Amino acid sequence: MPPPRDHVDGVMTRITELTDDERISKALSMRLLRVARHLENELRRELAAFGIELWELELLGALARSGPPYRLSAGELLASMHLTSGGVTKRVAGLEAKGLVRRDVNPDDRRQILVSLTEEGQSRAKEVFSTKTGAETRLLAALPAPVRCRLNDDLRRLLLDWGEPR
Repeated sequence: MPPPRDHVDGVMTRITELTDDERISKALSMRLLRVARHLENELRRELAAFGIELWELELLGALARSGPPYRLSAGELLASMHLTSGGVTKRVAGLEAKGLVRRDVNPDDRRQILVSLTEEGQSRAKEVFSTKTGAETRLLAALPAPVRCRLNDDLRRLLLDWGEPR
């Protein structure tokens, strides 16, 4: 019995000028994009209850992963987030306005700004990441654990092949 058909299958029936390898690559690319959009939309919906946007989550995560005292220099944030300095500054300002992070001058080097999670930021980050992990687990539960492991390994290989930083 053939697997159920999805939207991509319908699109692919109307594309006839491809080789078998091109068809597989195109269908896979379309599905990856659709899965990424679906995950992003669902995570946005889950995080809305916390007043947190996905783009803010990356900065909260970098600070939370840094461990106590949950503080990084602006340069360290810049390196970990692969953004421009203006992008990091905007995110820090948004989270600072929400009371989740604080900016301080580095007492050892007054030219450097340190960004820290506030107590509220630490608490919110813990809640948000717990909710996010639950949503990710729920959204991917249709795939058995061995399939998720294999897919994870295959996608890692692809990202490394593309030069994704380690």
